[in-house]
Amino acid sequence: MSGIIGSKLNIRSSGRVAKLGTDGQVLTSSGAGVATAFEDIAAGISWQAIETGSTMTAVAGEAYWIDTSSNACTITLPSSASNGDQIIFADYARTWGTYGIELDSNGLNYQGQDDSYTVEYGTEGTALHIVYSGATNGWIPILDEDVADAPTSYTSNENGIFVYGETSGGFTAISNLVSSVGVVASDVAGVGTARSNGAGTEYGGDKAIVAYGYMTGTGNGNASNLITNVGVVGTDVTGVGTARNAPAGCEYGGDKGIIAYGSVGNVSNLISNVGVVATDVTGVGTSRTQLAACEYGGDKGIFGYGSTGSVSSLTNLVSNVGVVAADTTGVGSARTSIRACSYGSTKGIFGYGEIENNSEYSMTNLVSDVGVVATDTTGVGTARRTLAACEYGGDKGIFGFGNDDSKVGMTNLVSNSGVVATDVAAVGTARSDLAACSYN
Repeated sequence: MSGIIGSKLNIRSSGRVAKLGTDGQVLTSSGAGVATAFEDIAAGISWQAIETGSTMTAVAGEAYWIDTSSNACTITLPSSASNGDQIIFADYARTWGTYGIELDSNGLNYQGQDDSYTVEYGTEGTALHIVYSGATNGWIPILDEDVADAPTSYTSNENGIFVYGETSGGFTAISNLVSSVGVVASDVAGVGTARSNGAGTEYGGDKAIVAYGYMTGTGNGNASNLITNVGVVGTDVTGVGTARNAPAGCEYGGDKGIIAYGSVGNVSNLISNVGVVATDVTGVGTSRTQLAACEYGGDKGIFGYGSTGSVSSLTNLVSNVGVVAADTTGVGSARTSIRACSYGSTKGIFGYGEIENNSEYSMTNLVSDVGVVATDTTGVGTARRTLAACEYGGDKGIFGFGNDDSKVGMTNLVSNSGVVATDVAAVGTARSDLAACSYN
């Protein structure tokens, strides 16, 4: 309610039915009975074509989709009505928050007030159902609720893959698939140039990509390898962007990816929903290497920790359109050679790593569904650095491999509530400095 303007009073929707009392108070429904408000809607209500105009006249017994994408709409109610007449209005394009609707009660009362009052609804996604109650109170809303925008493009991948890395004998291209229940499979023969310190991310809702890294024969590289939705690693794709090693990657927007930072600065490269790597975007935030990244909130990402010359706990959020934000002051123990993955469908976890003086850690830091990093959680499993992590099972995660002064191959599962489990015996070739990502 915005108060009296001249001889009129604005009554604005706030997601519940609001009625002006005689003492000027706004009486707001508790929501009780909303579930029964539509019991009789099916009988005698006729839905009309989508209305896009700035004005329209409503008819009792009809329901209207009101599309205010381009303009507000003033709706004139019938000049006469009978007890029990009903009209429904619905926010077709979820734009009433920008352009709302105004009801002209056309000589009849609305919630007990005459038509010298202004009745406006301006909440995105509102469904409004009004019924005529007679001359005294006139039209009364029996439903005025904002409807949730439920469908999303967010996907939760069922499977994961560990790929590339450095064994005790040098760089490798082998991979190990992770099943939907977190079981790591034995080695799959490598495809593409063997390398260490590449970065992986999901894209397209069900596929993955690994790019950049320190490559056999070339040093810092920018080649990429696409991974299908059944976990098959493709051959090298000619690199795009600045060659570098030790960046990090994560998904954003539900179906796209980003790889950023690394050994040559803080540039980033967006990855489309068909796996195409874009040219460099000028970096935001402090340059660093051996950091980690994961998705959170279903469609956003976060980069965190790493080495700026000394260990860091800085983080940078990534919006759902792939924009990297400025530094956020670090939370938790500063460390490098850390890794991260998502869990619980909308949250993330940073885990393990190395603090100053080459001391490995097994502590973790949870990331909420709004991108807030929590303080340290006491570590579980073997302390190590330069490992890898990815999502599996749609809502769980896994940390695997790494270095605890020698190459290791054990894994640690992460539950859908962010609890890290004890070591699982190694499967596949022990290695460090590898990449991981999920696929479907």
